[in-house]
Amino acid sequence: MASSSPIKLNNQNLALVSQGAAQVQTPSFDRNDVKEGIVHIGVGGFHRAHLAVYIDGLMGQFGVRDWAICGVGLQPFDAAMKDALVPQDCLYTVLERAATGSKARVIGSITSFLYALDDPEAVIAKMAHPDTRIVSMTITESGYHYNENTHQLQVEDPDIVADLESDLKAPQTTYGYLYAALARRHAAGLKPFTVLSCDNMQKNGTISRNMLLTFARRRDAEIAAWIEKEGGFPNSMVDRITPRTTDTDKTGLAESFGIQDNWPVVTEPFMQWVVEDAFADGRPPFEKVGVQVVSNVSQVEKYECHKLRLLNASHTAMSYAAFLGGFTYVHEVMENPLFYKFICNMMHQEVKPLLPAIPGVDIDKYCDTLLERFANPTIMDQITRLTLNGSGKLPQFIMPSVAEQIMAGTHNFRRLTFCTASWFRYLNGVDENGKEYFIDDPMAEELKALAVKGGDKPYPLLDVKMLFGDDLRGDKTFVDELTSAMANLYKDGAMATLAKYVD
Repeated sequence: MASSSPIKLNNQNLALVSQGAAQVQTPSFDRNDVKEGIVHIGVGGFHRAHLAVYIDGLMGQFGVRDWAICGVGLQPFDAAMKDALVPQDCLYTVLERAATGSKARVIGSITSFLYALDDPEAVIAKMAHPDTRIVSMTITESGYHYNENTHQLQVEDPDIVADLESDLKAPQTTYGYLYAALARRHAAGLKPFTVLSCDNMQKNGTISRNMLLTFARRRDAEIAAWIEKEGGFPNSMVDRITPRTTDTDKTGLAESFGIQDNWPVVTEPFMQWVVEDAFADGRPPFEKVGVQVVSNVSQVEKYECHKLRLLNASHTAMSYAAFLGGFTYVHEVMENPLFYKFICNMMHQEVKPLLPAIPGVDIDKYCDTLLERFANPTIMDQITRLTLNGSGKLPQFIMPSVAEQIMAGTHNFRRLTFCTASWFRYLNGVDENGKEYFIDDPMAEELKALAVKGGDKPYPLLDVKMLFGDDLRGDKTFVDELTSAMANLYKDGAMATLAKYVD
């Protein structure tokens, strides 16, 4: 137990933190003697538990000095991260929790933070700087303006339209900032930076490349051709469960480890990153800290497929029914025999048969590991975190398995269909006790209106072409199952309906 007077986290107090009663790992390198080679867009919990941790390990263990991170926030909600990190010199604590106990580690790899709404020019100039060789990003699925049905850039989106027509002195989108900075590098005779997506999306690098090229071609064909020829867009699979940080987490860090941190990160011991070796202008020696660097995109895609269809799909499959059923935390859901069996059966019977084989990977063991991770009670992973942005998650994690089952003619998708139905029911915005709740989704207004209009019927939600293809709408078995599940959800509630889909 640490003293009752926690130490405020900043550069000046690092020595005090490392000398405290509680064992806390702190940066062993001189943070003033590094070069910022990475600009990261979207500094949230996951980035600070994943890429920033890997870079911190390279700096501390292997003396890497050219790949420190400049964090960037493009959205209004990023102001809170700026206000948390800047006063503590961008230091923060990773609190790793397991059944055997907790560990605290102060991360020093992020050495500055820029907030675009304060100074968009500073962000563009930073990306265009010769020292910047990678622009990485965690901007969530909706940040890519990617139409899941057509696989094209949403060129009709008002923010995309604004950036295509403006002088890009104050861009509205990630593509606006990337293009503006790349245009400056092109004019200066520099190489393009690598665009490194760290979001949970299959073919995240390929999507980043195609969307940015579409944007660039509408601005300047010459610059677009340069990006296409010289640019790097590695595909990657990222994995580490990172719940939202709560006030209880901050208090616990102060009491147990003696650190006053404005915004610590809580996470699990497990972490994995598989990344394609397709960088435009060099990269850190990621292999030294356990990153799996592979030679081609097909290798990444196989790992991505396993992770998105099993981990992310299971999170999505449980989230909406669990929310409606009154659950608060993921480990509580896994303690429920019905939910546990539902997730197990969905993994093994509906998803596993569709997955590609990976040499050395035992899918059954991977599923067992996921169930153990979901059941970890110490990280207190919130169901409301999993319900975020369903319009980005269902098309990525659930619908591809349904579509493949339809294509194969097997139609073994009852549980996956129940997941879709529970999301449709959730979009109504009123729980089973008649209480309204906030739906956190970029398409919330449109989708809620459609859900209310359709009631216990899948249409008109199923008609949203950006989310659902004709293969789904045209399959009678899927539509009938979805219709039945929705009717039961509205009539009998989430838990009673779940019971019908376990076996």
